Amino acid sequence: MKPMGEQHLALLRRHMVEIVDLHFDLASEELGKDSVDPDLRAALLRVPRHLFVPHQLAVAAYQDTPLPIGFDKTISQPFIGALMLDLLGLAPGQRVLEVGTGLGWQAAVMSALGARVWSVEIVEEFAEGARLRLAAEDHDVEIRVGDGSRGWGEHAPFDRILVTAAAPAPPTALGEQLAPGGRMVIPLGGKDVQQLSVVTKAADGILTMREILPVRFTQLETAT
Repeated sequence: MKPMGEQHLALLRRHMVEIVDLHFDLASEELGKDSVDPDLRAALLRVPRHLFVPHQLAVAAYQDTPLPIGFDKTISQPFIGALMLDLLGLAPGQRVLEVGTGLGWQAAVMSALGARVWSVEIVEEFAEGARLRLAAEDHDVEIRVGDGSRGWGEHAPFDRILVTAAAPAPPTALGEQLAPGGRMVIPLGGKDVQQLSVVTKAADGILTMREILPVRFTQLETAT
């Protein structure tokens, strides 16, 4: 059997996006919309997700399932990853903080959408792997190793914050670093199940939360 080439991978990527489309349609009542943002959809088609998973799992990268990436962590299924990005409502030039870089796929998609991305990752091996992958694809994303619950104060405020691990409540530092009128997408809840939530910050600094649908994420790690 001949090896899988770029044409085959592009075909799998299109199929992945079609499955994301299907999920959006099926969850339209919960989401309040039945389709993914067109610019985000185009970015999902452009970014080679197979480069942002462990090499041995490249062929599985476009399946609609979470995949292990090491250290008892996973990359979320494409639908959930795409939904989180859609809920952010990104626009070119916006300043985005990502908490939990993983191997960099969501950062790559946000960069492809024209956002300025700063990403914090607590696992040093992930941070280094993401740097290499993002640089190879010409994505200008700044990454540092650290406790993402503390944010990245030097670059605050942020228009958008994406948190890829669960917390019982929005971390205080992240709420403080979110710009007035800004938006945070985060799974909120306990260990077993959470609600994917959109947190918005009013001009007076008050945070409001809207639950979208139940999800299951690993817990947000904090430095001791």
